[in-house]
Amino acid sequence: MAVADAAVPLLPSHSGDITGNSPQSKEPSFNKKNTAINSINDAIERYMDAAASPTHLLLAALAAFAWIFDAQQAFISIFSDASPPWHCTSSACSPSSTPCNFPSSSWSYSLPSHISTISDFSIYCASPVLVGLPASSFFAGCLFGGLLLATIADSQLGRKNTLVLTTLSMSIASVLTAFSPNYAAYTVFRFISGFARANISTSAFVLSSELVPRRHRDQISILNFFFYTIGFLSLPAVAFLNKTLSWRSLYLYTSIPCFFYSIILHFSMKESPRWLLIKGRTEEAIETLKNLTFIEKQSFSDLTEIEKIAAAASAESNIFSAARILWEKRWAVRRLAAISAVSFGVGIVYYGMPLSLGNLTANLYLSTALNAVAELPSSLAAFLIARWMNRRSSMVAFTMVSGICCLVCTVMAGGGWVEMAAELGSFFAACTAFDLMIIYSAELFPTCVRNSAIAVVRQVVVIGGAVAPVMVAAGRRRKFLSFGLFGIMIFFGGLFAGFLPETKGCGISDTMEEEEIKEIAARNTRSC
Repeated sequence: MAVADAAVPLLPSHSGDITGNSPQSKEPSFNKKNTAINSINDAIERYMDAAASPTHLLLAALAAFAWIFDAQQAFISIFSDASPPWHCTSSACSPSSTPCNFPSSSWSYSLPSHISTISDFSIYCASPVLVGLPASSFFAGCLFGGLLLATIADSQLGRKNTLVLTTLSMSIASVLTAFSPNYAAYTVFRFISGFARANISTSAFVLSSELVPRRHRDQISILNFFFYTIGFLSLPAVAFLNKTLSWRSLYLYTSIPCFFYSIILHFSMKESPRWLLIKGRTEEAIETLKNLTFIEKQSFSDLTEIEKIAAAASAESNIFSAARILWEKRWAVRRLAAISAVSFGVGIVYYGMPLSLGNLTANLYLSTALNAVAELPSSLAAFLIARWMNRRSSMVAFTMVSGICCLVCTVMAGGGWVEMAAELGSFFAACTAFDLMIIYSAELFPTCVRNSAIAVVRQVVVIGGAVAPVMVAAGRRRKFLSFGLFGIMIFFGGLFAGFLPETKGCGISDTMEEEEIKEIAARNTRSC
């Protein structure tokens, strides 16, 4: 998460020289008793910057590790719901056509039926809506889970408890999915998995970024995306090592490590001190900072001074308070609407492209691995862009490139490596846009509603993911219904980024009032 110096002061300055010329200015920042405390962000940064141990980085990495399991569940349908290969068993069948046009006795699956839900549940010739229903059901679960659970990380449970709850629930739901007795049960369990998974990556991203000082947030943000790539890449690796792997085993192999991870997380992870302070739980915030920074002998008077302000901000806190605060501000609604329009187009391509790999002529295992590997340079690109380039123009550029490459896939008649290159180009651009969008969203909204705002953005991405499987199934007969529509959606959706304010070089805010002060100052000076 790229951030700069903190924003406009909310509290009056203390007495004393703060110009840097007094003797006190030579002391470490956490020893300056006469320094002005501009915001919660300033107060916490003073102590985190003085960290004497890598403990805070290790805990942030542990939180980011959840993205591995998030990616596995998001893309597991590529293999569990893959279209199985088949061959003719009689002269009444022609291999150049679909087997659905011939008697069932004239063709057979080339691999054991248990490798895919499509062959295992005998739905190869069903309608595209039915074939894509489990994947769509998963993303629909993500949508409902995000809408119902998004605010609990900001209001009641906090970042840590939300992450523990969601990873544990998703692992249990995934185990149940592996034992689905029929297609209907499989679809229901996929919905439950999606519901539980909805806030994993959001909580992990926010928690990991709030556990480190400003100078490490770029690296931690990219570490989140790196773990996501590892999770994606693990799927084709496991499937390639055992091409006859049961789809049920694939769910078990991904759910069991997630279960143990949630247990480790519960006993090892610390809550975000920012969130604790926002909620008026100052003593817990101080204790957490002591554990993170090993500054045992400091008074932490800076934090206790803003306890009343923090407590007042959370006086009416409940499960819906973060959402209410967000929707009451017109500027916040405008930002949320614009970034959501972008996220819908990005979501369709980001989730739809990997699911469409079976519609290409390239090898499924190789093409999936290449798509997973493409996330690594996209994370690096997002890291460099976040440090050196504007967010707004970069979002527009990458969504346009992704859309154009999608349209190139549509008109490719012969397939081959050119088609694969266009698909990879589209997916790479969409991945980069996705990473930038998460970083951008975190900078657009203050701490008190950040988790809720990012969750809404991700749920709109999920809506795109829910629509994509049906388009992919329809695209098996006509490519424009998948690749063509993908390109149109992300191209025009990305243009809405032009309505957002630029956040590069601007500090992140902790309260809505602080962000409003920044916005007024930006309008007056045309800069941050």
